Amino acid sequence: MSEAEEQRWVNVMLDKLAAQESKRLLGDAELSERAEQLSEQYFDGRARPASVRWVTNQNTRWGSCTPSEGSIRLSHRLQGMPEYVVDYVLVHELAHLLVPGHGPRFWRLLEAYPRTERARGYLEGVVAAGRLPHLPAAREE
Repeated sequence: MSEAEEQRWVNVMLDKLAAQESKRLLGDAELSERAEQLSEQYFDGRARPASVRWVTNQNTRWGSCTPSEGSIRLSHRLQGMPEYVVDYVLVHELAHLLVPGHGPRFWRLLEAYPRTERARGYLEGVVAAGRLPHLPAAREE
């Protein structure tokens, strides 16, 4: 297979994967519903955001919360990641509606979500992978 042919097939497969992932993506309305479900499940419904939405201007954070406004924003970079990772970021931001900082009380709230460590590890891996040098394609000899 030539390099050009290989690249064409890689692009075809990436397009197929992207199409599959886009079917799984939540819109803002579904994201708000998911936040409500997670608040009920992990915080007895006490964390009540006024708005939950995807944003494209967060490139160094996965999510943010403004407790005084009750607004939660998730980075579009999370779209297509495993559901438990998106749920973790939602739970994290919901917890900020109850405890604004990252002190011991905040982290105790997150203990309720059973996949916290796994999701944090996944996100750390994504960040680390982004720092890796991109290797050139192998050349045929």
